[in-house]
Amino acid sequence: MYLSKTPKLLKALYPNLIWDYHTHKGVVYLTFDDGPIPEVTPFVLEVLAKYQIKATFFCIGDNVQKHPGVFEEIIKAGHAIGNHTFNHLNGWKTDKNIYQQNTMACETYFKTNLFRPPYGRIKRSQIKLLQEKFKIVMYDVLSGDFDQKSSPEKCYQNVLNHSSDGAIIVFHDSLKAYANLKESLPRSIEALLNRGFRFEIIK
Repeated sequence: MYLSKTPKLLKALYPNLIWDYHTHKGVVYLTFDDGPIPEVTPFVLEVLAKYQIKATFFCIGDNVQKHPGVFEEIIKAGHAIGNHTFNHLNGWKTDKNIYQQNTMACETYFKTNLFRPPYGRIKRSQIKLLQEKFKIVMYDVLSGDFDQKSSPEKCYQNVLNHSSDGAIIVFHDSLKAYANLKESLPRSIEALLNRGFRFEIIK
């Protein structure tokens, strides 16, 4: 179960996390979780290059270790990067110190001031530990591309129906998401551009 639009109540309960930049008129923030992997990330980079836009990639440390060349392509293209733990840990099921250690293991492979918890799940104790080093970036709109019971059309509608000024939008450069991503990503970008939005990276 997941919500394609983050409720205002949840944002109010965790105001110290970054959910959106609603004061940024005419701008949206495209983000990708779970890469880099050679089967999907190059496709995403090609689409972004085609439309001449930049995005923010929240990378799993273990994938960066396994696929350094793909990771370098993200950097070379001028996209932003963020930490997504080393092993895609579920914060709700992980001790706070283990979670912190796993997150910091990514620092061996890349440096960033951005962090996003896998599954969007993080405990207050973990937030307290990580906030000293990272901006913790959540999201406003979830495409749902990872949901294999969904469809490219549904993912596209999720993005189009819920994106507004300053929205942080999530797709995934993962194998699980690829069937939905390959059609819904370019369609979503085109529709948002036609609405007059521009795309920026998270800093």
